[in-house]
Amino acid sequence: MLNTPIDLHTHSAVSDGTETPTQLIRSAARAGLATVALTDHDSTAGWQEAISAASVAGINVIPGMELSTNFGPASVHVLAYLFDPLDRTIVTETARIRDGRLRRAERIVEKIALDYDLTWDDVLAESSDGTTLGRPHIADALVRKGHVANRSAAFESILHWQGGYYEKYYAPSPLEGVKMIVAAGGVPVLAHPAAHGKYRSMDDAVIRELVDHGLFGLEVHHRDNTDEGKAWLMTVVKKFGLEITGSSDYHGEGKPNRLAENTTAPDVLEKLIARATGSQPFIAGANPAQEETS
Repeated sequence: MLNTPIDLHTHSAVSDGTETPTQLIRSAARAGLATVALTDHDSTAGWQEAISAASVAGINVIPGMELSTNFGPASVHVLAYLFDPLDRTIVTETARIRDGRLRRAERIVEKIALDYDLTWDDVLAESSDGTTLGRPHIADALVRKGHVANRSAAFESILHWQGGYYEKYYAPSPLEGVKMIVAAGGVPVLAHPAAHGKYRSMDDAVIRELVDHGLFGLEVHHRDNTDEGKAWLMTVVKKFGLEITGSSDYHGEGKPNRLAENTTAPDVLEKLIARATGSQPFIAGANPAQEETS
């Protein structure tokens, strides 16, 4: 039985968090977490650093990723756990998504610059080498330039999808994403699938198809899921025999989300690990050689 608490959704500076993977692991240990998943957007670049830090901090790490997908007009994210990071399809597709995010960010900045003092160099200054650059970095640049108070305020105003500056970017469909994750030996979970009710357009037929192709669960316990949305998710879980996960979606200082504010039951994580064939979790103290081979 794995120790608790377990937080299965966090971000480092590899994507849009404000802490390096090492800092994130240290923060997780200070927060009292026994297990944490690193799920940067469309990237596995932080896995090894997180595992190395976890070997010192004495906590478990579930290597993962938050895969971008598009469902009609909505952006849908699929959490991918314990897949093969060298899988050719995963590597190719995530590179294409990251490039799409980058080009989208450039287009957004061009639009915003017509109305606000903002340059592409301002945005680049908010990222680091290898970062999956996206709208959060634009938000941070807007904060630094004094146009908004914080990242959340940026997304509620200038970067809101109805704010006049929004641009879409390439991403596969949720079904393509689920298939890709499963083919790479991973385990897919829909991320915050009732955030503001935005995924409710995914009807039973769509969910059924995802389940038929390997969808493992729904991230029910997440601060962005509405109460009405959570009630709907519980009916979906029961109808299709899905598992329930919970997590913080921690971004360091980038969002108000705090580590361990929502967690996952240990029996659910054990089922997830048992299903995965692509890579292994790092279990602190289980195998001294694991740090080098994970």
